[in-house]
Amino acid sequence: MANLADAIHSYYGSGLSRADYFAQVERALSAESGGILRMLDTLDKENARAALPPDVYAELRQRIERRAEPAHTMARENTRLQTRPEEQRWTQSSLPSGGESMAGGDPGLERMKGVGDTLNGRFVLEECIGFGGMGTVYKALDLRKLEASDRKPYIAIKVLNVQFRGHPKSLIALQREARKAQTLAHPNIVTVYDFDRDGSMVYLTMEYLSGKPLSQILRAPGFTGLPFAEVLHIVTGISRALAYAHERGFVHCDLKPANVFLLDKGEVKVIDFGISRVFHKTEEDSEATVFDAGSLGGLTPAYASPEMIEHLDPDPRDDIYALACITYELLTGKHPFDRTSATQARNAGMRPQRPASVGSRQWRAIKAALAFERNSRTPSVTEFLRELSGEPGKTLYVAAAASGLTLVVLLAAGLSYYVASRPDASSGGGVSQEASSGARLPAEASPPEVASPPVSLPPSPPRQASTTEAPTTQAPTTEAPTTQAATTQAPTTQPPAPALTLAVVTPVLAQVPCSALTATLRDGSLQVQGFLARSVGASRLKQMLAALPGARGIDIQTLSVGDADCPVIATYAPYWKRNRQAGRPAAIQSRVRSAELKEGEPLIVDIKTPAYDSYVHVDYFVLDGNVAHLVPNPRMRANQAPANYEAAIGSLGNWVISAPFGTELIVLLLTPAPLFDKVRPEVESQAEYLKVTEKQLAQFVAKHGADRIVADFVQITTKPAKP
Repeated sequence: MANLADAIHSYYGSGLSRADYFAQVERALSAESGGILRMLDTLDKENARAALPPDVYAELRQRIERRAEPAHTMARENTRLQTRPEEQRWTQSSLPSGGESMAGGDPGLERMKGVGDTLNGRFVLEECIGFGGMGTVYKALDLRKLEASDRKPYIAIKVLNVQFRGHPKSLIALQREARKAQTLAHPNIVTVYDFDRDGSMVYLTMEYLSGKPLSQILRAPGFTGLPFAEVLHIVTGISRALAYAHERGFVHCDLKPANVFLLDKGEVKVIDFGISRVFHKTEEDSEATVFDAGSLGGLTPAYASPEMIEHLDPDPRDDIYALACITYELLTGKHPFDRTSATQARNAGMRPQRPASVGSRQWRAIKAALAFERNSRTPSVTEFLRELSGEPGKTLYVAAAASGLTLVVLLAAGLSYYVASRPDASSGGGVSQEASSGARLPAEASPPEVASPPVSLPPSPPRQASTTEAPTTQAPTTEAPTTQAATTQAPTTQPPAPALTLAVVTPVLAQVPCSALTATLRDGSLQVQGFLARSVGASRLKQMLAALPGARGIDIQTLSVGDADCPVIATYAPYWKRNRQAGRPAAIQSRVRSAELKEGEPLIVDIKTPAYDSYVHVDYFVLDGNVAHLVPNPRMRANQAPANYEAAIGSLGNWVISAPFGTELIVLLLTPAPLFDKVRPEVESQAEYLKVTEKQLAQFVAKHGADRIVADFVQITTKPAKP
């Protein structure tokens, strides 16, 4: 009889039918004397050696996991087989010895669901996309989203392993932990939506990620490592996720390449947070000894620290050990201990070999994190990353290190964005600066609301008016020669005209209704940028500024806004101005340079946050008078971003342009805390939202100060596919 490894590997080249193959594996499992972990490890090694189809791998894993169930459950389920004639796919995890279908049996027996099945009448499991010690992950179609004509109705569903049925209290702990996981709102951590069950099947719903797990890269044929810069990018994303979780009392406990996801745009996501931790440490002492990660397959021996394998309480340094293993593997293509468990490697006196491409400082960082003893291991993820990067004291910044701020929102609407090189904007430096300052305001808005800080108009403008009229006033006096002579001598006694200053310009701009404007002076020339009410116009604004003393070389680079956007400008203009005056640390811009999008085209917006942690709010003000909350909203609650964070929003094709068409605004607002206690509905009235937003912002300014509240606008124009 073939051993388990041979039985698994016989999928290729044996010529066995599917039924005979699974029957052979069943016989090998029955003869296997090792424990569940050993069987799972054998499966993983054979799968790494020759990758099995995802559905076959999932099926084999379920068969192994079933052997951890209570005996009475095994006795009932071992006699049940389900097939789908149209697919000839096994959906039960055990087969009778002959492989034939059993139509009879206990009618109340519940089978395990798989690809093609529906959970709770809502989630259709379409594809097996991953598997791990705690469960199997499926790509699922959300029928509710489909009914709502959602452009992206897919989510990810993790179905937990069947042995949880034998631990009723684990369901309570899992639900508690799932709720905790929902609080881990970080760009580098996958978003968990909800916890639920369908009969005895327990599952989590999560955001669907488009990309591939890190394990797929590491297991690729011929892989011998990545350049250090690429490794640092990936490790930085993982480290940010871990540091954020550790600060909030979470330890991943099952960090491994399969739980690190690289999105198509290069962003990094850590998945499976809050799942494995439940089984070895809960909030209540009475539950602390009920669940064991090792016995239930909740850890991966090759990446588990010695303390995890020895069932000690979790500690952030457990994750650091796993991170160091992953880092070493990324650099060399090999596991530091040849995939031997930490306890076995320690007992055998194994030591990792220094890669030739790694500098001495980086090697010290990796070696310290791989220490078998906790007290000798690197104490924090932040320190590990600092030592690995070789730049102590410097916060590492990696562009797009996480998945688009986790701002993946499914919304089919005419989204548009304002970009630098708009056809109606002047070229040069002003254009690039305006790329993030799109805002539209009508002149009907009251001036006090639009003005940044309420500033009374200085006496200089009235004085200019009399100065400009002086020549016409003097004209009649030229009749008298004496007066004429006096007039010709006057210039020699008048003081020179004062130089133009921003102190004079700023109050004038503040009085322009329905606008968001900033000014700069260069060698006496004045340049004005921003958003200007269409009813005012650039010509009129230029005339106003030309009347100022010392004004010359006036350059107006603005985008016009209509009446409908005046309330929006009135609300956000002060924070937009503050952002521009600070050098625009927060920015939003369209991936399409023209900012003109046609029906059916995807909207992709690039976003940047300041040099401090902030909460991101992205709102799309629609032509119909409503506002759609892109981030946060009931579907995407995560909106906290780290410092100096860049992300591409919509890079997965989540947003597609549709009617109504025209010119609209998208507003990026960054605050030091969540703007609202509860997530607001995805769509609501603009007037109502702006009213409560103004109130909240006023309270924020009073509590936190105004320095860390900034905004940026993006204006886009959408058009139908065919004129």
